[in-house]
Amino acid sequence: MMMSGFFRIGVWQNFFRAWRSGYSGNLEGEGFTLGGVYVIGAGRQGVLLEHREKEFGDKVSLPSVLEAAEKIKPQAS
Repeated sequence: MMMSGFFRIGVWQNFFRAWRSGYSGNLEGEGFTLGGVYVIGAGRQGVLLEHREKEFGDKVSLPSVLEAAEKIKPQAS
């Protein structure tokens, strides 16, 4: 995203949401890498949830992570 991320309104909204909730972060690192969340099932279940950040501060919904985690089936030995 580099400089285009600086001009996106969603990035600023996410920044102020985090700041108001008390999150400060450490401001270390290169700062241009977006993150993601994967929930991967056992064996051949594969990926049950994939969330890739589209812009800085884009969060995954906790209920969707919990719902995907509940779908994980134990692998037979």
